[in-house]
Amino acid sequence: MSSPPGIAILGAGIFAKEAHLPALASLGDDAPVLKAVYSRSEKSATDLANAAKEKLKLSQAPTIYYDGNPSGDLDALLSRDDIAAVLVVLPINSQPAIILKALEKGKHVLSEKPVAPDVEKAKALIQEYEAQYRPKGLVWRVAENFEAEPGYRAAAKAIRDGKLGDVQFFKATVLNYVSKDSKYYKTPWRTVPDYQGGFLLDGGVHTIAALRTILPYPLTHISSFASLNKDYLMPHDTINAILKSEGHYHGTLDMTFAFPTEKKPKTDSYLVSGSAGWLTINSAGTPPVVTVEVNSVKGSHGGKDEVVQEVIEEAGRGVEAEWRSFLGAIAGKDDGQGLGDPNGALVDVSVIQAALNSNGDLVDLGKLVAA
Repeated sequence: MSSPPGIAILGAGIFAKEAHLPALASLGDDAPVLKAVYSRSEKSATDLANAAKEKLKLSQAPTIYYDGNPSGDLDALLSRDDIAAVLVVLPINSQPAIILKALEKGKHVLSEKPVAPDVEKAKALIQEYEAQYRPKGLVWRVAENFEAEPGYRAAAKAIRDGKLGDVQFFKATVLNYVSKDSKYYKTPWRTVPDYQGGFLLDGGVHTIAALRTILPYPLTHISSFASLNKDYLMPHDTINAILKSEGHYHGTLDMTFAFPTEKKPKTDSYLVSGSAGWLTINSAGTPPVVTVEVNSVKGSHGGKDEVVQEVIEEAGRGVEAEWRSFLGAIAGKDDGQGLGDPNGALVDVSVIQAALNSNGDLVDLGKLVAA
């Protein structure tokens, strides 16, 4: 009897170890078999393989592949018939070519966000997938855990169930303190980024994905200013923007990775206000817990509005959820959640790109993507 199809992890960085390995472990009996790992160096590949053996309780560590090893490089890994799917967790500029290489070898692909370093490259990647590989039944999804988080999806459901009435405006506030000692800053490809926006692209797409998930209509326009406030976070570290949606509501986005102190003020990460209520979303703790507070006007009594409050708390399980959805799609099962759609991830990149380049001008997001 042949062994069951397995998976491989391409990339041995922080998120592969600290997010994806625990997510795979949480799948229990539904977890696929991790048979191989790849990294640019033998050391990093070995470190990931050893971590995987311990976290996933494997009888033996997955086989390592690395650059410069003729019999054990990436091409050799992708030639294995017992590997059906790969997770791509590599530097932003490296990912598009590796995604296509894996698809060409007949592998299903789950690739980390952002979908590509800019709109043009993302569109080209999506078009090639749609023309060449989707018709062959290959699944490609973008791993964007914020859109998969149960807390954000609960907020989206509350809005779509009418608990706020009609959405009137929203606010997103992201305050991040990144020091030179940060483990993420010490990642060489992040220290001197060769892609637009630096941390604003790498981390900022999460916030846009959250808004895309929560709000009932797509964002259509943005006017923004971008700036650099800490030289080591080049090329930009802060965005302040006004956004408009197809549903005729609008909102603001204040995002920085250059906050002056690790301590942050008490401010809601997300606020959505409607004609009959409002909600806030906050995330805290390790592992994170997403808290959604919904306040709905249910009538009036004695001249005062009666407000019903609902608090929803959901443990952060976005990476696990995206894995479950991806594996289901490979098996031909549609869970109806729409997770990992590369076109959705393209929208996220387009908003960040527009915010970086607007300089106060109004940018039509639809035209940017269609150009």
